[in-house]
Amino acid sequence: MDDKPPILPAKLDDERKQPSALGRPTRRTFLTQLGVAGITATAAPLLARTPVHDPEIQTPADIPSTIPGAIPVTLNINGKERRLTLDPRTTLLDTLRENLNMFGTKKGCDHGQCGACTVHINGRRVNSCLTFAVMHQADKITTIEGLAQGDQLHPVQAAFIECDGFQCGYCTPGQIMSGAALLNEPVGPEDDDVREMMSGNLCRCGAYNNIVAAVQSARKKA
Repeated sequence: MDDKPPILPAKLDDERKQPSALGRPTRRTFLTQLGVAGITATAAPLLARTPVHDPEIQTPADIPSTIPGAIPVTLNINGKERRLTLDPRTTLLDTLRENLNMFGTKKGCDHGQCGACTVHINGRRVNSCLTFAVMHQADKITTIEGLAQGDQLHPVQAAFIECDGFQCGYCTPGQIMSGAALLNEPVGPEDDDVREMMSGNLCRCGAYNNIVAAVQSARKKA
C-alpha cells in the first residue's frame, strides 16, 4: 500500500498550508472552530453540574433574610395596629396580601384601572395598588375584612346578597368598598348617578345592573 499523502486539489492544498489573507478564516479553520464550539456547548451543562466547594459562596441558609433598605412601618388596619418591616416601595395592596395575608383585597390590573383593590383610607376610597404603605402610617385603613361589625354585615354587603350583585365575585370586594364609601358622598338620586360614581370599578361578568340595584337599596336603608 502506498503511504504517500493524497494529492489534494491545488486550491484546497493552498488553503491548508498558507495563512488566510488579511486574517480572514478559511473554510478549514471555520469548520475547526465550529467543531470546538459544539463540543464546548455540549460540555457546558456537564461542567455546570459539577459541585464546587468554595467557602466564599453563600448557601441559601447563609444569605441574610433582611431586605436592604427596609424600614419599620406601623399601620392601623381595621382598628388594629400592625407593625411591619417593609421596603419603602411596597404598595399598600402588596402589604395587605403578601405581608399580612389579607386576601380580601384583590389584585386585578395592578394599575389603578379596575378598582378591585379598593380600600378606605380615612373614610375615602383609594386604589391600594397606587399608593405606598409607608405613606399611611398615621391613617385609618379599612379593608373588606373590617367593613362588617362583628356578625352584622354592612348595609352594602347585605344589599349585594339580596340583589345578587355578583357573579364570579372577584371584583365584589372592591365594588362593595366603593359602594360603602359612596353612601357618604354627594351623589344624585338616579341610577345613572350611581353608575357614574361607580365607574372606576369594573365587572368582567357584566353584573352592573344588580350592582347598581344593591347600592341603591343600601342608600334607601342607610
